[in-house]
Order: sequence, then C-alpha cells, then structure tokens
Amino acid sequence: MSEGTTTSMPRAGIRWGRLLVWGVVAVVLALLALWLVMSFAAPPAEGRRAPDFTLQTYPGHDGNTYTLSELRGQVVVINFWASWCAPCAEEADDLEAAWQTYRDRGVQFLGIAYVDSEAKALAYIERYGITYPNGPDLGTRISDVYHIRGVPETFIINRDGEAVFYAARPLTYAELASAIEQALGE
Repeated sequence: MSEGTTTSMPRAGIRWGRLLVWGVVAVVLALLALWLVMSFAAPPAEGRRAPDFTLQTYPGHDGNTYTLSELRGQVVVINFWASWCAPCAEEADDLEAAWQTYRDRGVQFLGIAYVDSEAKALAYIERYGITYPNGPDLGTRISDVYHIRGVPETFIINRDGEAVFYAARPLTYAELASAIEQALGE
C-alpha cells in the first residue's frame, strides 16, 4: 500500500451497534407477539377449571354478591350480555325460561352486563322480565378473565367448577336445556 491510500476497515463498534439495534427490535417483536397471543386467548376450555370471580348484582334487583367458587356443587350458567346487543335480546326470553325450569334443580344463572350503564342494564332486565341475578362487569374484570370477544356469550360450569359448555351466539331454550341436562348428568 502506498502512503496516500487508506483502506476502510469496518469498525467493531458499528457491528455491535447494529447487533444491539436488531436485538432490541427482536425483543420488541417478541413482546408484541406475546401481547397479541394474550389478547386473543381463548375462553376457558371445556373440562378446565372456570376462572373464579365475584359479581355484585344490581341494587334493587337482587343486591347480593356471588362468587363462582362458592357456588361449587351447583351448575352455573354465566351469560355475558348488554342492553345495546340485539342478539342478546333474541335469547333473553329463552334464558329466563331456562332459569324458571332449572332454578329449583341446583342450577344458578348469573347475568353479567358487559360495558353497559346501570340505567340501561336495569331497563333491559325489566323489559325482558329477567329474574335471575344480574350485575355489571365493572372495568371488564370478569369478561377479561373469560376472554370474551363479544356478546352474547354463555358458559355452563358443572358442579366441580369446570367449564363444560361455551357458546358465542344467542342460544335457544332447547340448546340451553340440553347443555344444562348434560351438566347435571341427567
């Protein structure tokens, strides 16, 4: 080499800098993928323990507090609904009829109003003559642990506290009765 010529050698610091940037990008992408997986997690699978929760029902409607784990020994029908949900209105009469049929046979119904105002939820309950306990899901605390994606969604929990039925659509009385009978073991 002559004195006037210089060769450009890659500097080790630049290589490490690039590796660091790509490493940060990889970590960010991995965290994003984890967040997406958690966001689209499936509802409790059939045969698995249903997540526990406590529901404070609307004052004046029932006003009681229900904790799922304390209902063990009973079949529990959990219905997520909202007053603004047209498909929820389609199944309201069938849910009430199933409640009337099964409430004296060890079956507890719990209605959970999803992202709804108390006044509108209570008007809905009155309009459809719903008599089983209903309460708000304040802060989507319950719907988050059940990974609901919309309303209506219905879960049936057996006497051992395991999810044995799930539907993300309006249900008919016949469908409810069949699923409840199976959960009761009859």
